[in-house]
Parts: sequence; structure tokens; C-alpha cells
Amino acid sequence: MTGVRADLPPSGLKALSPQGGENGVRGEAVVRLAGAERRLCLTLGALAEIETRLGLSGVEALAERMRGLSARDLMVVLAALLRGGGEGVFAGELDRVAVTPKEAAEAVAAGFAASLDG
Repeated sequence: MTGVRADLPPSGLKALSPQGGENGVRGEAVVRLAGAERRLCLTLGALAEIETRLGLSGVEALAERMRGLSARDLMVVLAALLRGGGEGVFAGELDRVAVTPKEAAEAVAAGFAASLDG
């Protein structure tokens, strides 16, 4: 498999490990987007941004919305998780980079899963 690191599973998701520099306690996940590793984190600020940009009131409304995200919703959530992980520049370029819908969905799932593990 050309271009795929041996320590990354095929989906591009990377397990959290203190040796890898990710902060698992903080709930960070590292994913591969557009050919590069990116850090995601569901911070309180990211959660507030998601609620505001999607016009939601509370976590229950977010959970319901997550069951059927539109492409726009997916970009909003992914961008907020990227900003929470310190990837603000990349988050601002999502509309111009080659991120597949599958990569985006897997990244969002990894970001939320990491927040539950952290």
C-alpha cells in the first residue's frame, strides 16, 4: 500500500498513545485527512461552536442531528473538532482540500469516540 504508514490502520485512524504525542487524557484523536495526520479534539469550545453553527440547543439536539448529518453539517462538525485539536488553519481550508466524505465521517466518529475515552 503506497503512502499508507504501517502503524495506521487502513481507515487512517491512529490509536491514542502517550508515546505518539497525542493527549489521550484530553480526548484527542489523530486522523489522516487529505494525506496528512491531523489532530481532533471535542473541546467545550468545539461543542459550543457545533451547537451554534448548526442552530442547536443542547447535547440531546446534537445527538439527534448526528444521526443524519448533511454534507454541510459534516463540514461544520469536522471543522470544529479540528479547531479544538489546534488545526485551525486546516479547518478553514476544508472547502478547498481533498477530504473524502468517508474520511470526514470516520474522523468525526474518531473525534467523538476519543472524547468519551479521555
